[in-house]
Amino acid sequence: AGASSSSTNLELAALRRVFRRAADAGLVDREKAEDAAQVKNARSNGVRAGNWLTPEQAKALLLAPDEGTLKGKRDSAILGLLVGCGLRRAELVSLVVGEIQMREDRWVIPELVGKGDRVRLVPIPAWVKERLDLWTVAAEITKEKMFRAVGKNGKVSGASLSTTAVWKIVLHYAHRAGIERLTPHDLRRTCAKLCRRSGGDLEQIQFLLGHSSIQTTERYLGGEQDIANAVNDRIFARVKKFQSNSE
Repeated sequence: AGASSSSTNLELAALRRVFRRAADAGLVDREKAEDAAQVKNARSNGVRAGNWLTPEQAKALLLAPDEGTLKGKRDSAILGLLVGCGLRRAELVSLVVGEIQMREDRWVIPELVGKGDRVRLVPIPAWVKERLDLWTVAAEITKEKMFRAVGKNGKVSGASLSTTAVWKIVLHYAHRAGIERLTPHDLRRTCAKLCRRSGGDLEQIQFLLGHSSIQTTERYLGGEQDIANAVNDRIFARVKKFQSNSE
């Protein structure tokens, strides 16, 4: 009781597999197993779109780190990749310096392995690459993992960074920018939303994020009504009978 429709549907899918395997093994009557497998999914009362930032909030977040410190340079690069490229936490902490390459006169991550072992190409905007260079040059990182811990002494410590550390970094700067609640995955949604708002093609956003289906990308984008340019304002724009005298 109280489970979301998505959680319920995941459990139903697992039960269907159990019934069918039991029927294959002769443990359950096949007809009864098929009847049980026909139970319909729970209906969703809406689309869970998650949280995302407005362009103004995203800018405030990106400007929050102090690039005068080594930690600030690192965090600036991290936020840049999350907002500008829509990387997942695990993808970010696994990023190796040599994986960023030049293709067709621009910087990209040509073969980023993401969720479900899906491989995608991720273009890197110039402003994100500038942040990455600022960090790697200052930290003298030329190989292996791009992101490392920074100790209290202001020096690089260790050979990697944890996904938990990324979560804490995002939350820290969210609070500094006056944003009450924010996760790294919200920045992935923000990337999708900002790409779409700037005229990005839905299929291209799908490629950028590495979604297996266009429907997943659509859920990330959610819905937002533009009342300033309402879709029904000009439905009879070409019909003179409905035009006002001023037109």
